[in-house]
Amino acid sequence: MRIRPASFNDLSEFARIYDAAKAYMRASGNPNQWATAYPNPETLKKDIAARQLYAMEENEKVHGVFALIPGPEPSYAVIDGAWPNDLPYVTIHRIASDGRIHGVFAACADFAKARYRAVRIDTHADNKTMQHLADKNGFVRCGIVQLKRGGARIAYQWTKEE
Repeated sequence: MRIRPASFNDLSEFARIYDAAKAYMRASGNPNQWATAYPNPETLKKDIAARQLYAMEENEKVHGVFALIPGPEPSYAVIDGAWPNDLPYVTIHRIASDGRIHGVFAACADFAKARYRAVRIDTHADNKTMQHLADKNGFVRCGIVQLKRGGARIAYQWTKEE
């Protein structure tokens, strides 16, 4: 799988991928996460302009998308639980797959882990798939955070061992 910076030309493919991801979430018992127009094109355009949105390709076809956002995540400032450390970190946001290939989360996590000592991610309590993938890929459940746009999320962190 190849991971590359996203471009504005990818937006229609990302819309297709997010539609597929939302359908999967609804079908697997997670009807509330991304139930609105989130992630919206404006957010994705900002991510592209900031060079923090990535496309995941196999055989020159886009099958996945994720944002990798360095720096403090405002929603993570308060946690019901505890972060394992206060290392600078990057956050994985808006990860989605069209479901046509396997290993999208693992490839995203490996990409982030190769570049940062600490990686964080959060997910909805109903998103059992994402919880399983976070656990499977070495992330540790740290507690519950409240998103700035509303809603509680389970927060995870992976830290490179020294």
